[in-house]
Amino acid sequence: MANNDQIVVLDFLPSPYGMRVRLAFAAKGIEHEGKEEENLMEGKSSLLLQMNPVHKKIPVLIHNGKPICESLIIVEYIDGLWKDKFPLLPSDPYQRAQAKFWAHFIDNKLFPPDRKLWAAKKEFIETLKLLEGELKSKPYFGGEKLGFLDIALLPLHCWTYTLETFGNFSIEAECPKIVTWGKRCMEEEFVSSSLPHPHKIYESVVEFKKKMGI
Repeated sequence: MANNDQIVVLDFLPSPYGMRVRLAFAAKGIEHEGKEEENLMEGKSSLLLQMNPVHKKIPVLIHNGKPICESLIIVEYIDGLWKDKFPLLPSDPYQRAQAKFWAHFIDNKLFPPDRKLWAAKKEFIETLKLLEGELKSKPYFGGEKLGFLDIALLPLHCWTYTLETFGNFSIEAECPKIVTWGKRCMEEEFVSSSLPHPHKIYESVVEFKKKMGI
């Protein structure tokens, strides 16, 4: 890749989807410019509407003026473009397919975490238990090193404090392996430096609920 590539990400700090993109760039050691969509609750910027006219949502990666939308697609794009640096997706076709399957499962069953939990706490926990079964005794979903599926799920770790506070339950009590996995991932410097503190997420949710009169 050319050194003068223009890499911009339209993002929003509490977004679990945006966190995935930040993690992927950090894993690859690729610098990018982040443009925070600070007023998503009031409206969306003209740049966001221009770059993602279909869904009108963040994150959007703008690479040399061309937009790529949807977080998992963006992470796969980053992995394919900078494939020699910290590979995220497995090279084996079956393992690659499995990683994508579980990543989409997470999107369908767990994200966005606030709405999924408050809609059905029991199903939320059952989904986490299924993921514990996929993790088995491995240190990471990617095996011996952090990979695509870890990045897909890691934003949930930042949301744990908020979910437990509002949901009045303990994820660690129900799914200890998932919590241990999250803590292990946070020991990676590029992970801990890319993700917001859990209390920041909580503050953002409280502010959102106040604005919405909830």
